[in-house]
Amino acid sequence: MEGQGPAPEGVDVTTPNVARMYDYYLGGKDNYAADRAAAEQVIAMVPEITAIAQANRGFLGRAVRHAAESGIRQFIDLGTGLPTQDNVHEVAHRVAPDARVVYIDYDPVVIAHGEALLATTDNVRLLQADLRRPDDILASPVLRSLIDLDQPVAVLLAAILHFVPDEEDPYALVGRLRDAMVPGSMLILSHGCADDQPAAEDEADIRDVYRSATSPILARSRAEIARFFDGFELEEPGLVPAADWRQVSADTPFTPNRSLLMAGVGRRTG
Repeated sequence: MEGQGPAPEGVDVTTPNVARMYDYYLGGKDNYAADRAAAEQVIAMVPEITAIAQANRGFLGRAVRHAAESGIRQFIDLGTGLPTQDNVHEVAHRVAPDARVVYIDYDPVVIAHGEALLATTDNVRLLQADLRRPDDILASPVLRSLIDLDQPVAVLLAAILHFVPDEEDPYALVGRLRDAMVPGSMLILSHGCADDQPAAEDEADIRDVYRSATSPILARSRAEIARFFDGFELEEPGLVPAADWRQVSADTPFTPNRSLLMAGVGRRTG
């Protein structure tokens, strides 16, 4: 697949970018040679990775629709990645045209593409910020201009926390977000799972690929992923492979015995 044209000024196209690699897995065009080469290395070791990326997008759409149908009108998408089909605001607005969405990413490539997409879109904002600084995000005038934290909100952490290493305490940052969410709010989360990983040598090689990219990657066990939902009540069917979360058809290609991405939706209970 051919990537996009010349890079915007200041964008490094020589280092693989995890957002652009994900775009490549999804069949997108917003990627460059270094991204495609790194992504192809991962695909060679884990051929299911493209199906897993598709399963994650499917989960995200179903979860956002569920939240909107449950009455939530505010969405905060952390680590949003590059725009693709059925973005959060598009899914939410089909259910509730008055839904408000704030996209957050620290990657300038994502911000540049997002600004172009959202230039004429109402009730949507884009914030360049680091997930690892939740207090700055929660206090941001950009976020506060659209999101009322005294009302229920859906916080999305889709396939992003496996890029936050243990030494940066991802549980504490999710806890800070949880503490800012009123009862009735939802956490929509997916995460790479370590319980059914590729062969050890392939796993090490995959980590090496991402270590040479913009973010290292760390899969966690199902039990470790479940900890992110402390303070939330998991909605049915619980924490399951992303393709299985309220799947409405069997058309998502996925190998069920390789549950490499777990997903769930939790409701804030108090």
